[in-house]
Amino acid sequence: MKIGVVLPQTEIGNDAAAIKAYAESVEGMGFTHALVFDHVLGANPERPGGWKGPYTYRHAFHEPFVLFGFLAAATQRLELVSGIIILPQRQTALVAKQAAAVDVLSGGRLRLGVAVGWNPVEFEALGENFKTRGARIEEQIELMRALWTKELVTFNGKYHRVPDAGLNPLPVQRPIPIWMGGESEVVQKRMARLADGWMPHFRPGAAAQATVDRIHGMVQDAGRDPKAFGVEGRMTLSQIPESEWAKELEAWRAMRGITHLCVSTMNLKLAKPDDHVAMLRRFRETVGLK
Repeated sequence: MKIGVVLPQTEIGNDAAAIKAYAESVEGMGFTHALVFDHVLGANPERPGGWKGPYTYRHAFHEPFVLFGFLAAATQRLELVSGIIILPQRQTALVAKQAAAVDVLSGGRLRLGVAVGWNPVEFEALGENFKTRGARIEEQIELMRALWTKELVTFNGKYHRVPDAGLNPLPVQRPIPIWMGGESEVVQKRMARLADGWMPHFRPGAAAQATVDRIHGMVQDAGRDPKAFGVEGRMTLSQIPESEWAKELEAWRAMRGITHLCVSTMNLKLAKPDDHVAMLRRFRETVGLK
């Protein structure tokens, strides 16, 4: 099981040197990957009609592809993971181009997590239809994989048309791995058919294991190899007493099919990036990682 970190998007601040130092420290400690959240816009809770959601315009989010270009130059081995890009609110060919550029500049270290999103405000502002996001993401994945693996693509779909054109440069990984987030039944069926892996939100245990086993069964039913399908757990330290960190980690290790785990230091009232680094170092020492 590969163990990475959740980059503390809303808490890391805007100091480029501090962000660079965070990434270097994470890689130096032996974490395998850094997972980054995505939001283009935050809504105003006082807007007409109100607003309810986990993030508002007061929460800072660095744009993932720009950030990955920066982190690619600051690191040598760290896998760069989006968790997740809200794909249907973005232009597909442009995302394919941005992802390919990150993959080239990082030497093949991008893992692209995508999902349909939940915030209609962003879709409206970016000129995309919130109601068709499920069908759109399926066509987007098909088109991106074609663009990443062929010099020239001719594509005529319901939402996209590419008239004999292609990306240059193509990515190192052909295609770039596409993982999916989301918990609903329709999302699980979609990722079992289309994705290379899943990014769920659950704690380890019998219920989680039953879900993973069911997903693996769905992957197999789709004519695909469950052993080639990854699952990334998330260990949120703010939800777990420090005395139970080691037990929680071992519970993740004991689960079948969990290929990756990311450790989140968000919501611990840490004031600066150095504090997040110190917490990750404390985590490694507490659970006995070497």
